[in-house]
Amino acid sequence: MEDSDPKVSIIIPVKNGESVIGDLLDSLMNLDYDPEKLEIIVVDGKSVDRTRDIAAMYPVKVVSEEGSGLNAARNTGIRYSRGEVVAFIDADCVAPREWIRKVVKNFEDERVGCTGGNVRAFGDDFFSLYADHSLIPVMPFLKKRMILDGLKPFRYPAGCNMAFRREAIIKAGYFDEEIHYGFDDLEFIERVGKAGYNIALDPDVLVLHKHRTTLLGLLRQMFRYGRGGGIVLRRRGLSTSLSRWLFLCVLIFFSCIFLVTSLVALYLLLHNPIFYYVLLGLVLASLSISMGYYALKGPRRGRVIAVIAYPFIDLLRCIAFCVGEVYQLVRGRKT
Repeated sequence: MEDSDPKVSIIIPVKNGESVIGDLLDSLMNLDYDPEKLEIIVVDGKSVDRTRDIAAMYPVKVVSEEGSGLNAARNTGIRYSRGEVVAFIDADCVAPREWIRKVVKNFEDERVGCTGGNVRAFGDDFFSLYADHSLIPVMPFLKKRMILDGLKPFRYPAGCNMAFRREAIIKAGYFDEEIHYGFDDLEFIERVGKAGYNIALDPDVLVLHKHRTTLLGLLRQMFRYGRGGGIVLRRRGLSTSLSRWLFLCVLIFFSCIFLVTSLVALYLLLHNPIFYYVLLGLVLASLSISMGYYALKGPRRGRVIAVIAYPFIDLLRCIAFCVGEVYQLVRGRKT
């Protein structure tokens, strides 16, 4: 341990997490970091199960969420924390022993205000393997360390594995508590970049995550992410790169619908099979590219099933996300 090591606050937002929080806290008890320079804060979002009772069995601070939603819990944790570095991890994660040590190393560069890294599956079931190998990332996956001057598409920390310099949090203005469902973390990270700080993406900053284990659970998650994107788009308009990226997703979604609808309509109206073959060719080309990717990059176990099934899961995820985004844009309310 180094005397110069900064004090670190680990904030865990949780609601009804009795089935998972024990594994997380067990892992945090074994971190390779001076316990005197480490505080763990569990922010409970009015759980109705045994979450608080389980957390109280560990040497951690348990506080109640002040407000409503994930970002309210994060802000509550920040207000109760004292660390120079503030790290966030979700209750359904497990932290490797060197997690905080790797986090802190990135803040040796004074320009860095935010860091995060890889999120890999805790289990090895079908959908956990999908999350680790998906063509469209479920969670960030990095192969090399990068220093960015702002938020980039598919290059960002995950909310369950991110840390900030405290002064960057203050300067950026805390998390927006009106953003729910998804992109609540990325909107704040983008503001940290705009406040003049760099973002360090480090594959060595790793946590393990207990992914959704059913297709329905995964699609619900993507629908919620889309809803969060709709809220960001309504609140920020096209003033940020994140909101412009989300707007592009909507445009692509409607463009695909228009293209498919037009080809079907032309086929039915003109009875010309060329439009049918064009549509079929586009579908087969897309599936072939995706299947080729999974044949080369997919999991070794169950590769044949993955090559066949994973492209369709990708498609369903994209649809669920875009439907969620459009739904929220039309609805216009957070709930």
